[in-house]
Amino acid sequence: MPNSIDPRVFLFTALALLTAYLLYAWYGTAVAATRAGRRIDGWSEPPSFYENAVGFVTNFFDTLGIGSFAPTTSLFKLRQVVSDENIPGTMMIGHTPPVVIQAFIFIAIITVDPLTLFTLLVAAVLGAWLGAGVVARLPRYRIQVGMGIALLIAAVTFVLAIFDIAAVGGDATGLSGANLAIAAAVMCVLGALMTIGVGMYAPTMVVISLMGMNPVAAFPIMMGASAFLMPVAGLRFLNAGRYGLKAALGLAIGGVPAVLIAAFWVRSFPINVMRWLVVAVVLYAAILMLRSAVQERRVT
Repeated sequence: MPNSIDPRVFLFTALALLTAYLLYAWYGTAVAATRAGRRIDGWSEPPSFYENAVGFVTNFFDTLGIGSFAPTTSLFKLRQVVSDENIPGTMMIGHTPPVVIQAFIFIAIITVDPLTLFTLLVAAVLGAWLGAGVVARLPRYRIQVGMGIALLIAAVTFVLAIFDIAAVGGDATGLSGANLAIAAAVMCVLGALMTIGVGMYAPTMVVISLMGMNPVAAFPIMMGASAFLMPVAGLRFLNAGRYGLKAALGLAIGGVPAVLIAAFWVRSFPINVMRWLVVAVVLYAAILMLRSAVQERRVT
C-alpha cells in the first residue's frame, strides 16, 4: 500500500504560491508607480547599507526566537528610515521572504499535529487580514500610539523571556476540543496585532505552553502563521500604498542570507545578552514613538 502524502506538502505548496503572488504584486505595484511618477516612500533609490543591515540583523535574531518586528521598528524609528505610518506595511512586506524561509525550515524539522498547525495558521491569517484592513486606513498619530504600545508590550515579553517567567508546558504536539478553539481565538487576535508591530513568538509560546504543548512547537506555529499572514496583510498595504519600497527591499535582501546562517547557530548563540540590548533599544524607541504621537495629535 503506497505511503500517504505528508500534509506538510500541501502547506508548503500553498505558502510558495501565496508568496510568489505577493512578490508579483509587489513588482507590479512598484513598476506602475514608477511609470505614473508616483512616489512610494523611497522608491527611486536602491536600499542603503543601513537598511540591508537592519534586514540582516533583525531576521538573524528572529530565527533564534527573539522576533523582528520590535527591533525593526526601533531601528527604523531611530534613523527615520520611513515615515511612521509606513513602518507596519514596510515590515509586513519586506520581512515576508525571510520569514517564509524560516517557516519551511521549522515546519520541516519540528513535529506538530497537522490539524492543530493548520487551525492556528488559518486563525492567524484571518486576524491579519482583518487587522491590516484597519491599520492601513488609520491616521498617523493612531499608528504611532499603536506601535508605541506594541513596543512596550514587546519589551515586557523580552524581559519575561530573559527570566524564564512563562508556563512550564508539556510534551503534547497538538490540541483538541476547547483548548484548540481557545488557542485559535487567541491566534486570531495575535494575527491582527501583528499588523501594528506586535511580534507573535513570545505570546504564541505562552499560549501553547498553557495548553500543555511543548514550547518548542511555538517555532513552526509562529513561523508558519507569520509566513501565511504576512503576504495576506502585505497585499492590503500594497493596495493602500502604505509602505516604503526601498526599506522593504533592504529587509528582504539582508534578511534571506541571515536566516540561512542563523539556522546553524540556534543552539550556540547567547540570546539573553542580545535580548537585554533589544529591551533597551525598544524602550527608547517606544518613548520616541509615543512622543511623536503626542506631537502629531497636537498638530492635527
